[in-house]
Amino acid sequence: MVALLVSSTAAAQDRVDALQLYRDGRFEEAIEVCRNELEELPRNMDSYTVMGWSLLALRRYEEAYNEARRALSIEPFDQRIIEIAGEAQYYLGNNREALYYFEQYVSIAPSGRHIAVVYYYMGEIFIRIGRYNNADIALSTALHFDSKDARWWSRLGYARIMREDYQWALEAYENALKLNPNLVEAREGLETVRRNLSGG
Repeated sequence: MVALLVSSTAAAQDRVDALQLYRDGRFEEAIEVCRNELEELPRNMDSYTVMGWSLLALRRYEEAYNEARRALSIEPFDQRIIEIAGEAQYYLGNNREALYYFEQYVSIAPSGRHIAVVYYYMGEIFIRIGRYNNADIALSTALHFDSKDARWWSRLGYARIMREDYQWALEAYENALKLNPNLVEAREGLETVRRNLSGG
């Protein structure tokens, strides 16, 4: 019995942690470990999740989406997998599909771990398709959850410029530059706003 316990403990210690590989930036190795895990446990959502994150990190978006779809056929409401599917579709340029997944995430996990970045992606999609009021709402919501990202403030400023809402754009760009005084797009946006406010 003791020998069996020792051998099982040794086997557990020998098992490679895919999540740690992902955190260490060893994405290919993490994917390989996840695929091996899924051969043993085909319904393991943790393995699908780490594999999805690793594929996104490697910019293998089509593959990430295909794996996410496979996982969602097993567990349709796993918020981590839904976010992976949305992000993959975002980077593939499929705006409608990405929005579908991001809206699903918001519905399922309104205070989920990835809620800020989900709203950020939604804001970027609304900018892409020219729905600047929606972009303002989505980016403002992202910043409600995480106000420390200078680029998000800058993108909010841009959405407000496109709405010709210069006073609020000014505030957004000023917040961006407080966080990162060297952010070129925010400095340029601020100049554009000041010209419009001064009638130049």
